[in-house]
Amino acid sequence: MFVLLVVLIVILFGLGFVNALWWVAAVVLVFAATRRGRGGGGGWIRGDGSDLRDYRDYEDRRDRQDRWDRRYSRRHRARWRREDRRDRERRG
Repeated sequence: MFVLLVVLIVILFGLGFVNALWWVAAVVLVFAATRRGRGGGGGWIRGDGSDLRDYRDYEDRRDRQDRWDRRYSRRHRARWRREDRRDRERRG
């Protein structure tokens, strides 16, 4: 997939010497290909996005551990319950 994308960009760039509109198409294609991988966990640079997925798994485990520690600790229990409630309201 990556090779086909690079070939297409090179062809569009080459056609740009005939008509400048092809250069615009090549730039739009490069922009779309690089932006695609930023939010969804992957893209043509990263492939499957495994490093991003691993970090999200780590982040989820860390957040669950923090909530567990707060919930079952005896100090400041009421404040942490309020914070948990706010977190749930933000997500929901």
